[in-house]
Amino acid sequence: MTDEAQPAPHLQDDPQEARMRFLLTLRSRGVTDARVLAAMERIDRGRFVRGLFEDRAYDDTPLPIPCGQTISQPSVVGLMSQALAVGPRDTVLEIGTGSGYQAAILALLCRRVYTVDRHRRLVIEAEAQFAALGLTNITARVADGSRGLPEQAPFDRILVTAAAEDPPGPLLSQLKIGGIMVLPVGQSDAVQTLLRVTRHSDGYEYDELRQVRFVPLVEGLGQT
Repeated sequence: MTDEAQPAPHLQDDPQEARMRFLLTLRSRGVTDARVLAAMERIDRGRFVRGLFEDRAYDDTPLPIPCGQTISQPSVVGLMSQALAVGPRDTVLEIGTGSGYQAAILALLCRRVYTVDRHRRLVIEAEAQFAALGLTNITARVADGSRGLPEQAPFDRILVTAAAEDPPGPLLSQLKIGGIMVLPVGQSDAVQTLLRVTRHSDGYEYDELRQVRFVPLVEGLGQT
């Protein structure tokens, strides 16, 4: 993401102190929704970061994961979840499972999460994390995210964690009337805008939220 990382808790810190500092960082970046903060306190980001970057799991910065993807900056995860305004009875579609961190947080906020990724390896590894956390309301699938998941549509909420030039038509059509989609858009991988799209009976309302930086939304399935 475009923000500079803030000092953050590390693995050797006291767990309680680390949790407090992590939440304070989120609050300082504008994450104020109590349900979102509670979910992010419960879901340990450290479970989703392995290898060389494990000691940076609690930094407010995006980090590399397999298949050339990233785990998003925690404050951006929080802000996107907050903008989505998820209700406890909602069904949510996530495009871009990645590490599974965002889907795990959404699972604590809604009734059912469907998450798709083009990389089979990421889906398999994320499913293992969901099972270990006891999150039984997530369905993960290998699929072309640009096409959504029409067999399960319509959705109350849609969250896209990869940037397209414009909101994809198939995803717009799979959003319920009154539903909300949050996604990054932009032609450049350096300058993108986070949008909140609300579907009304007579069309779509678009709100620009902030500048972000995400990996691109790619059509088709990955090789791994």
